[in-house]
Amino acid sequence: MKQIITIALLVIGYSISAQSIDYNLSKKGYVAEGYDVVAYFSQSAKKGSKKYYTEHDGVQYLFSSQENLDTFNETPEKFVPKYGGYCAYAIGAKGIKVDVDPKTFEIRDGELYLFYNSWGNNTLETWLNGPTEDLKAKADKNWEKLK
Repeated sequence: MKQIITIALLVIGYSISAQSIDYNLSKKGYVAEGYDVVAYFSQSAKKGSKKYYTEHDGVQYLFSSQENLDTFNETPEKFVPKYGGYCAYAIGAKGIKVDVDPKTFEIRDGELYLFYNSWGNNTLETWLNGPTEDLKAKADKNWEKLK
């Protein structure tokens, strides 16, 4: 009986930790600085509204329309930014979490990547001008350690 309880506790602990990642949140607690993560896929970077709000995986998302909110709620995993919304380039190149400019993004293979863009340093340009697939592979590996 002890073994069954121990195994059950391990499984419960694993499923809790497997769902919980570190998200890059704005000061107000929103993913992608409050930008509409669905709009990136069809309309470009667009600020969300508190009128269209939801929570997923314990974090808050804003949307620019009811339609985008409904789309997100149907398949939220499709729209969650890679690497918790931290700068994809910094995760890949340095293995560190860096804030982003939510207007600087790329959709690649159906996934949303966000980038730092400030003080003359646009990491999206560096990401696109370098060996992107190598950086992406490094970012995936680094994120496993960081999340």
